[in-house]
Amino acid sequence: MISQYSGISPKGDLILLHKLGEKLNNRSFLHINSTRAGGGVAEILHRMIPILKDLGIDARWEVIEGDERFFDITKKIHNSLQGNFERITEDMWQHHYEVNRRNAERLDLDADAVLIHDPQPAPLIEFRKSGRWMWRCHIDMSNPVKEVSDYLIRYCSRYDAAIFSVAKFTRAMGIDEFIIPPSIDPISEKNRELTDEEIKETLNKFQIPTDRPIILQVSRFDRFKDPIGVIKAYRLVKKYNDCILILAGSPATDDPEGEIVLKEVQDYASDDPDIHILLLPPFSDKDINALQRAATVVLQKSLKEGFGLTVSEGMWKGKPVIGGATGGIPLQIIHGVTGFLVHSVEGAAFRIRQFLNNPEMASRMGEKGREYVRNNFLITRQIRDYLSVWYVIENKGRSVLEL
Repeated sequence: MISQYSGISPKGDLILLHKLGEKLNNRSFLHINSTRAGGGVAEILHRMIPILKDLGIDARWEVIEGDERFFDITKKIHNSLQGNFERITEDMWQHHYEVNRRNAERLDLDADAVLIHDPQPAPLIEFRKSGRWMWRCHIDMSNPVKEVSDYLIRYCSRYDAAIFSVAKFTRAMGIDEFIIPPSIDPISEKNRELTDEEIKETLNKFQIPTDRPIILQVSRFDRFKDPIGVIKAYRLVKKYNDCILILAGSPATDDPEGEIVLKEVQDYASDDPDIHILLLPPFSDKDINALQRAATVVLQKSLKEGFGLTVSEGMWKGKPVIGGATGGIPLQIIHGVTGFLVHSVEGAAFRIRQFLNNPEMASRMGEKGREYVRNNFLITRQIRDYLSVWYVIENKGRSVLEL
């Protein structure tokens, strides 16, 4: 399977991956998160586990189970870590712990390396049996509610290492911390090349007209993704450029607010026939791929963002991308080179019009964006980084360059 990336991923990444695979051969690597569908974490793990196995590593992926109250609490924790104040009582923290305790009894936590993703399963460290444990934070912790981050750090500080997507998300935990941005898989159903027929099939399915430019945002229906702001920007553009807006997203099983936000967006869009709101079922990867390839401009107008993989997805397809200047988006968009960063509705509208009125510039930025993703945000690089962290903490800081 790893051979399929030859000629796509940078050669150096593939060489180092093979060397790390030899060093960690037959060792066990366990990933744990809170959902198998919806969101970038699950998407990456679906692609990553088979590649790890192909490298000779005994990779497993477990998902914690919780009741409605648990996911309501963890959504509040998530929002607080991203700077929105939510009241989280001691009783709520206790329920968070108790659900993890029950999961610890159910799951096999025995592995040489364990990577725990995000706050939902963070308390599992209390039930550690063996191996090196790493906590992976995928969310924007640059300005958290202090009491919430302090409480969570009680768990995180017991890990061997913490991994963040962006340097400014790190916290003082008293353990080793590493920066590893997420990635996309270039040969997955969501990112592979599509024929014109395949693209047309998706557009026909959702009754999307092709006679005008298409503005697209793919994301969960979450207020931090600012779908209302996207509609406002589209309405400003529409005064001058006739165009279509598509807001497409899949539900995440660990996000109880999704339905509420979707209803808000539908109400705000009113009866505009040129606004297409698509609630896609999980694993609609080919349709998302087709929509991104059909788009004239790709948006990710987030107000807070752990990383924003849809930015790299759009860039990989050679599209001009506009993103909110927040979280991990500025890691991907070099302003004025691989796309534009914006701070407001008006700024987004201005940049959309710039792309619509200057197709040559849009094409040039799209090409540069694709190469930037190739060199920095493909899944082979992320696996290389995870295995490197495991190797380093196990070998007391010895560099992977000595392999």
